[in-house]
Amino acid sequence: MLSLLRPLRASLRTRTAIARRPEVKNLTFVSNNGGVGKFGLGLLLMSGQITKMISSFIGDNKLFEKLYLTGKISLELTPQGTLTERCRAGGAGIPAFYTPSGAGTAIQTGDIPIKWNEDGKTIDIPGRGREGRVFGGREFIMEEAIVGDFALVRVWKADAYGNCVFRYSAQNFAGAMARSAKITIVEAEEIVEVGSIDPNHVHLPGIYVHRVVQATTEKQIEIMYVNLGIGMPMLAPAFLKAGTVVHIQSENGILGMGPYPTADEVDADITNAGKETVILVPGAATFDSAESFAMIRGGKIDVSMLGAMQVSARGDLANYMIPGKVVKGMGGAMDLVSNPDSTKIVVVMDHLAKGGKHKILESCDLPLTGVRCVSQIITDLCVFNIDRKAGKLILAELQPGVTIEQVTAATGARFEVSAGLKTVEY
Repeated sequence: MLSLLRPLRASLRTRTAIARRPEVKNLTFVSNNGGVGKFGLGLLLMSGQITKMISSFIGDNKLFEKLYLTGKISLELTPQGTLTERCRAGGAGIPAFYTPSGAGTAIQTGDIPIKWNEDGKTIDIPGRGREGRVFGGREFIMEEAIVGDFALVRVWKADAYGNCVFRYSAQNFAGAMARSAKITIVEAEEIVEVGSIDPNHVHLPGIYVHRVVQATTEKQIEIMYVNLGIGMPMLAPAFLKAGTVVHIQSENGILGMGPYPTADEVDADITNAGKETVILVPGAATFDSAESFAMIRGGKIDVSMLGAMQVSARGDLANYMIPGKVVKGMGGAMDLVSNPDSTKIVVVMDHLAKGGKHKILESCDLPLTGVRCVSQIITDLCVFNIDRKAGKLILAELQPGVTIEQVTAATGARFEVSAGLKTVEY
């Protein structure tokens, strides 16, 4: 099954292309409706390529209605606001949520069949009931998030980094759906130069976009998105090779954060997470903290680099508290390490703590920030890779002039030595 998210103004060109390939079948579409006739998704309903719809409205689409009532297609009816929120939650890395919409109705009890048999009288797939809970004296039901394989989105303007602008009400479902797909393809009425879209006017940041299409031209977005913690991680950009395009994300609401400003560039409203003034690079986008942490939890960030007090051999991280002595607070760190299968977590730190105490241990004895989340450790002595599933610490690189014996003495955990052990190159 291939699931596709489609807002109200999805790409006609994309739908037509799918219809021309009849071998592409068993599609699940998430859309408010099924279009009408040969418009919207009507084209694909007519070709028989859709096997399931998750929608809120059938309306005047007689073909859609007939296909459902005769068991030719599955339909999961969902209240419109809930449909939007299910997509938004999927993009934000939230698996489920509670809503009052549909509580006490057939939505909660599951009395609306998902699929009829061809006789139109007996049920093939029964409806899906929802769990109910009471909050503040009101009944709520739990709805699960939606994550699609692809999102097909129409935008007004897009730049080469994928930053998009919608026009008036054309945004509708598009923003939520674009954020909740593994691959998002946008068809832009106009593709503009990087830097020509004001960061304040970006509706859909490029971190969510993988393809930009205009007419017969397709542009693939190839940018690495990195979040850098305060301290040592902020030094990482200095080691990038010339020509490498990396957009730095700051959890206070910046995608495309640049270096510190000159005296003439200082703007008190453009700061990093540490409240230091910075500048924005061409193609940057700004947004609120809710959006920022949604893209973090949703696994849209490629790499997150943080400091640490302790890291275990299996990838556990402790970096916000020494009980009774130091309380820094976790800040955004727990969010940043919450999706390690999608976001590579790299710890950058001194190998030893003050007094020569080990920071890399078999198991952390400080309160954890995340469990089995760290994939790599970079220190002043070496680079360790961590096999999180196997719980193995692997020595991959040595800093110039450092020996394995020195690393062994400074490490409080057992480790393997990579067969391809090499020296770090600068």
